Amino acid sequence: MSMDPADRMLADPLLLPLPAAAKQVLAGVTDYRGRPVTRGASGGWRSALFVVGMYVCLFVLFTDRIPSPPNSNSIPIQAAVEIAGSFAYFGISANLITYLTGPLGQSNASAAAAVNAWSGTASLMPLLGAFLADAYLGRYRSIILACSLYVLGFGMLTLSSTVPPLRPAASSHLPSGSSRPPPQALQVAFFYVSLYLIALAQGADKPCGLAFAADQFDANHPAERASRASLFNWWFFCMAIGISVAVSVVGYIQDNVGWGVGFGVPCAIVLAAFAVFLMGTPTYRLYQHKKKQPPKEEEEEEQQQQQNKAMASSALRRLLPIWATSLAYGVVYAQIMTLFNKQGRTLDRRIVGAIQLPPAALQTLGPASILLFVPVYDCAIVPALRWATGNPSGLTMLQRVGAGMATSLAAVSVAALVEARRLATAREHGLVDQPGVTVPMTWAWMVPQYAMMGVADVLAVVGLQELFYDQMPDGLRSLGLALYLSVMGIGGFISSLLISIIDGITSRGGRDSWFADNLNRAHLDYFYWLLAGISALELVLYLGFARSYVYNHQHLAT
Repeated sequence: MSMDPADRMLADPLLLPLPAAAKQVLAGVTDYRGRPVTRGASGGWRSALFVVGMYVCLFVLFTDRIPSPPNSNSIPIQAAVEIAGSFAYFGISANLITYLTGPLGQSNASAAAAVNAWSGTASLMPLLGAFLADAYLGRYRSIILACSLYVLGFGMLTLSSTVPPLRPAASSHLPSGSSRPPPQALQVAFFYVSLYLIALAQGADKPCGLAFAADQFDANHPAERASRASLFNWWFFCMAIGISVAVSVVGYIQDNVGWGVGFGVPCAIVLAAFAVFLMGTPTYRLYQHKKKQPPKEEEEEEQQQQQNKAMASSALRRLLPIWATSLAYGVVYAQIMTLFNKQGRTLDRRIVGAIQLPPAALQTLGPASILLFVPVYDCAIVPALRWATGNPSGLTMLQRVGAGMATSLAAVSVAALVEARRLATAREHGLVDQPGVTVPMTWAWMVPQYAMMGVADVLAVVGLQELFYDQMPDGLRSLGLALYLSVMGIGGFISSLLISIIDGITSRGGRDSWFADNLNRAHLDYFYWLLAGISALELVLYLGFARSYVYNHQHLAT
């Protein structure tokens, strides 16, 4: 029995446009030289893959399902731009707290606060980047600017750990028995300038990268719209590949080879990714700002702009409660790169014999769960839910986000139980006052909390991405993605503020802080239970707002 073409598109969202439509000229879309483009010669997966870096994944999973598109000779050289971006960013952030507490000599509490402040800034800068992209630069130029800032920032970071006047003194270079001197003000300043240049690059990159990839699919074409829905899942899948390789390979290099090489590798990867992105330029679809119109058309254009402003205002009012009730998720997410990392350092991380996992490599457990869950979700769970609910996406976007929030609540509760067990083990073996001794408890105890956060990300983070992109007007979708990213940014700042306040309160009178440098005397479990309580309250409020949310008129079904 033959399948209806529309059903076929839904059943297999990665199908490319049919050849009959390949010569259709797309209205309002040009190439990089301002020339009109046709559907078959531009956009689609061919262009998105340059941005997303998904070719390797698709080649393995969908080789027998994707017909060769027109002008597909560029596909074999498509590479991991998003994988590279995630590789570089998480290659720094995953082990940043170790550098701050090591060469820069900061305490656990101040280092965790500094990491959260930096990651929060990196997640808030997209609000500025989105405004500049939507109003002036356009997404393509914004990505070019971001790549330039990435190369500059990572290059300076590499210099800060290799050039003697800029590098803090290494303990291995000091006489036996002498303590490490504090880093000089110039060294600290140069390091933080390079670090915040990377945060600035995130501002130009993050709201535009995914939006630019999604722009390569025509929302008014059924097959391309179905492919765009699948893009959000596979974008996150590729990001997980970058994170997995970064926190394992780069983390190992930083711990065992040196920080100079550990910072230099992400710099080289970003430079290569920049070159690959430029190679895809001839295939991209660009949406140009409208030129000055004749008086009558200019009046119509002005009326359209007023209507767009009203639509944007309405969309923001409807999304704001969802945004606000998602902040607690951002607070829990912030712990993955900070307190989870410090927690893992105290455990027995042996794999085989004397071979140990670097502490940052434990963070690959989350991305590994993402790599496993995304194909299962996209290829098995979504079709099953589609059959059960009649919804093309399986779950509505809000249902998906809510499921992710519930999973993150469970993850932080498990983290509290594991930390309580770790503290009890340290007491049983008399290690409370021996912070440098490994607690006889295997790293496998941390697998559930990392894996559950990975699943929560696939549900909540991808759901928020799609929601804030889909529900905003066409010209403000970079802003929509920036609002989603600000959930993580403000969550990082809230986490930093909470840690600072609680550290100050619990350390009064000479008592051990919840975040004491000696983690065997700290109480991270209490902090995790506090986050679980905040997450539970957030989930209740979110469900109330989600029940009353009205999707925009174009996407009531999804």
